Amino acid sequence: MLQTRRPDSAKEQLQSTIDRVIEVLRTIRSAEDIEKNRSSLGEILLTRFDFAAMAQKSLGNRWKDLNGHEEEFVLAFTDFVEHSYMSTLGSYRGEKVVYDRDRADGESAEVDTRVVGGERTPIKIEYKLHLAGGEWKVYDAVIDDVSIVGNYRSQFARILQSASLEELIQNLRTLTTSERR
Repeated sequence: MLQTRRPDSAKEQLQSTIDRVIEVLRTIRSAEDIEKNRSSLGEILLTRFDFAAMAQKSLGNRWKDLNGHEEEFVLAFTDFVEHSYMSTLGSYRGEKVVYDRDRADGESAEVDTRVVGGERTPIKIEYKLHLAGGEWKVYDAVIDDVSIVGNYRSQFARILQSASLEELIQNLRTLTTSERR
């Protein structure tokens, strides 16, 4: 009788992804190394992060106003978040990720981690995941009690008080390209 393999837990899938990121980070010695490894790090992140869900949650009620420009917003948002994440990777100094509590309830899960080591105080990161196509995907990360999605939602709401969605998309693109120079 064939046994069906149970899918890895959210914690196992997240840990596998973070281990792959750390493996690449160990080879990075300079800003040029980050640039050289940008695409491989991006591919690793794309396997575990649901940027479309993050983009939608970050826009909140304004998502419905995109009127056919959803994909354009998701691409600009993904590039922006990926670039922001890559910028912080340059400060990696051999810290370790400790996996604390994890909880799953149906198609939702949370995994609590801490980044420890080095000269800094530990950083708490709570990953919020959902099941999508048999894979656990991160749709938010709460870093030291601040939600990434909530933070972007507040920023985007402020921007959209005086700008259009098209201008927000253009601002995301401009920020991403100007910071790469």
